[in-house]
Amino acid sequence: MNARVLLLAAPRVLFLVGLVLPLAGIIRFAGRDAVAVALFVTYLAWLVFETRVTFRHDRGVPAESSTLLPYALARLAVLGGAAFGPMPWLGRSGFLVVPVVVFVLGVVGRQAAINTLGRFYSHHVVRRDGHSVVSHGLYRFVRHPAYTGMLLANLGFTVYFLNPFSVVALVLLFGAVVRRILVEERVLWTVPEYPTYATGRARLLPTVW
Repeated sequence: MNARVLLLAAPRVLFLVGLVLPLAGIIRFAGRDAVAVALFVTYLAWLVFETRVTFRHDRGVPAESSTLLPYALARLAVLGGAAFGPMPWLGRSGFLVVPVVVFVLGVVGRQAAINTLGRFYSHHVVRRDGHSVVSHGLYRFVRHPAYTGMLLANLGFTVYFLNPFSVVALVLLFGAVVRRILVEERVLWTVPEYPTYATGRARLLPTVW
């Protein structure tokens, strides 16, 4: 088995490992924090829902696969920081509604972006036959709304379970996503109409980047 095959298979193996982390969080906070349990349950449901993409066989040959492993590891680190890290909140606070709302909006936004992209969405950087530019839905506002939603969701999740380890994990996740986007866009730039679509449209957040 060559290194390329291992790189393609590793994220799917890590996905299965990742299912254990929300379960650990559910067990840890059961009877102590109902909101925390609900967040872990939602995160687990989110992972399970995306199995249709994670384990889908892409007909196109991945143009690049090395960025997927750091991305997957960073997401596991975020989950691990929440499930096993110390909890800094000493009491209930109305502020905790904010990260919960951000988490939910991020998950909903990501799923909306994936559904809009349809068969062109993949966890791999891949160019398919007939690949065309999608510019409706959330793609009217940013080039990569699925990444925006994923980062927002993990930001809200991290803030609720805030601790030093989870903050470092979130920073690594942002770095992995930025690197992945830059690599991915080298492939997307070869798609007809993409340069026109990308011009004047931010990657993740309007007017920022």
